[in-house]
Amino acid sequence: MGILKEIEIEGKKAKTLFDTGSMHTYVSSRLLESVPIRTLSESYKIALGGRKIEVKEYCSVEGRIEGLVFHTEVIPIDEVGKVDGKVIDVLIGALTMEEWEIIPNPKDGTLDLSGLKRREFTEF
Repeated sequence: MGILKEIEIEGKKAKTLFDTGSMHTYVSSRLLESVPIRTLSESYKIALGGRKIEVKEYCSVEGRIEGLVFHTEVIPIDEVGKVDGKVIDVLIGALTMEEWEIIPNPKDGTLDLSGLKRREFTEF
């Protein structure tokens, strides 16, 4: 289940898929030109959109959804993929959505951004 939406990552517009079926968040490397990338001491493999990818790096990014700021850890990849013939720049996974209380509504294709608007979270 996914919702397509345009957001900003590091000040750049990005076609984004909010996908509850994905755990991690992935961003096209071209959007991360000025972002410090960290190398993992040990890589791991994932399957994404029918391809196998070896994850060797990660980074932290700032983004905006409807003008509301969030930050999250992402995995840079060459290409995220296509949905309905549209090239996707970013795939927001369940961990980022849970962290910021972003709730997808598949009935009308919207996102509940109450957590981002409220900007108060209970951790413990």
